[in-house]
Amino acid sequence: MCLNNLFSILCLIFVVSFRFVSTQKCGDSMFFRPNGTYDTNRRLVLSTLASNVSSRKDRFYNVSVGEEGPGRIYALGLCIPETDPKVCSDCIQAASEGLLKNCPNQTDSFDWRGDKTLCFVRYTNSSFFNKIDLEPTLTFYNMRRFRGDLTNYNRTWDALMKFMITRVGQLKYLADVSPEIGSDRIYTLMQCIPGISSSDCETCIDLSVRNYQRCCSSFVGGVVAKPVCFFRWDGYDYLGAFGNTQSSPPQESQPMPLPPPPDGKKISTGAIVGIVVSAVTLVVLLTLGLVIWKRRQSYKTLNPQTDDDMISPQSLQFDFATIEAATDKFSSNNKLGQGGFGDVYKGMLPNETEIAVKRLSRNSGQGTQEFKNEVVIVAKLQHKNLVRLLGFCLERDEKILVYEFVPNKSLDYFLFDPTKKSQLDWKRRYNIIGGITRGLLYLHQDSRLTIIHRDIKASNILIDADMNPKIADFGMARNFRVDQTEDNTGRVVGTFGYMPPEYVTHGQFSTKSDVYSFGVLVLEIVCGKKNSSFYQIDDSGGNLVTHALE
Repeated sequence: MCLNNLFSILCLIFVVSFRFVSTQKCGDSMFFRPNGTYDTNRRLVLSTLASNVSSRKDRFYNVSVGEEGPGRIYALGLCIPETDPKVCSDCIQAASEGLLKNCPNQTDSFDWRGDKTLCFVRYTNSSFFNKIDLEPTLTFYNMRRFRGDLTNYNRTWDALMKFMITRVGQLKYLADVSPEIGSDRIYTLMQCIPGISSSDCETCIDLSVRNYQRCCSSFVGGVVAKPVCFFRWDGYDYLGAFGNTQSSPPQESQPMPLPPPPDGKKISTGAIVGIVVSAVTLVVLLTLGLVIWKRRQSYKTLNPQTDDDMISPQSLQFDFATIEAATDKFSSNNKLGQGGFGDVYKGMLPNETEIAVKRLSRNSGQGTQEFKNEVVIVAKLQHKNLVRLLGFCLERDEKILVYEFVPNKSLDYFLFDPTKKSQLDWKRRYNIIGGITRGLLYLHQDSRLTIIHRDIKASNILIDADMNPKIADFGMARNFRVDQTEDNTGRVVGTFGYMPPEYVTHGQFSTKSDVYSFGVLVLEIVCGKKNSSFYQIDDSGGNLVTHALE
């Protein structure tokens, strides 16, 4: 009855209250079942995305997880290049958590988020890393109008946009400032995801600029966000993207409302989403919440979130009850060993497959990171000289990794035992060295990722029933980009005595770091002595390496 008046009131209040923080978009055409395979993979990817993006110099990371089919997820995160790692991580984390909270079962969702920096998170069930997706489009604009020579201002604006569009395709990110127009300047930022081509990037940005011109060209400042590109401009420096230029935002330009529906024109998807969200909030304040509540309850009835979703046989996820039964409720009789992050148990699945269950300690924050690291990395690795990951469990407070069972324990169990080392004749030692070599070559060169293990030692080499070696324990591993050869870290991890000097002193590591550790291990295999055993022989501070060099 008073819908038009109510709409006008909502828009008026929204103009005053809204300020751009994010352009979040939950998919509206594809949906997944909550707590199913896709949702599990989604939570796994988003839980590690912030650290993966912020740890890379180019502040960009993409990944796919899961078997081919409806459970497979493709995800991407990026920040402005050279953003402070902590700022980038916080932004990606906020975007990831926002998508988990606000997109409960929508498959193709994204968020361009701008607070202290600009960052972007997107996930979907099909690869989009090199595709140009131009819809949906989210459009926002400021309410401040330019007061001055509008003709000169528009001429400068057009020239700056055309100049930047011709350059952004190659760079994928560009921030620039116009010359002064009286006391004003134009601050413009453009960014595309790195995977699309230069021409596609230009096309996306050019279309975004024209989208803005059609709806909001008389206002100072605005945002146009698409699934593969982002365009923002304003009359002040924002996000620290414009170097040492000193400018502060005019007070009245801070609100960034969604555009009201122009006569005879289609409202953008972003406008619809924003108006609906605002309407729900304000109508509740105006005592009309009962109707909204009923509608939301009806939506939940149509889209129930159940906990009994069936997991496909191809999924990597195990439920806790299955693992508990397989290990006889983690019986001490099935305990294979204990490490710094938790215990390892032997188990038997209903199909009589033997498994090794790594149960991480609940109160170990480092163990949580190790869990995420191993799942994301090891799930992609398939080689006969690497321990195969069968699955994982994320249920209750449990974090569990399920590996193939390797019956003969680890190499150190044979190598340093006075009795059992007799089983390692020279032929077997030679074969073990060759198997470890092939496993490392796969990690460094032949897999889809370049993996640096960072903790190669005898206790991390498992021996199967045929005395073949399998590299295990990827909790410390790091993966490199295709063009990356080395990296630095402020947190040196691994086992002292197996670490190369440049890693110990400077935190610098590469594939050569694993080769050094492998060299120490080869000396141990040949000599049958621990690297550290020479500390006990004399007080010179030497070890097996320095002894071999003498």
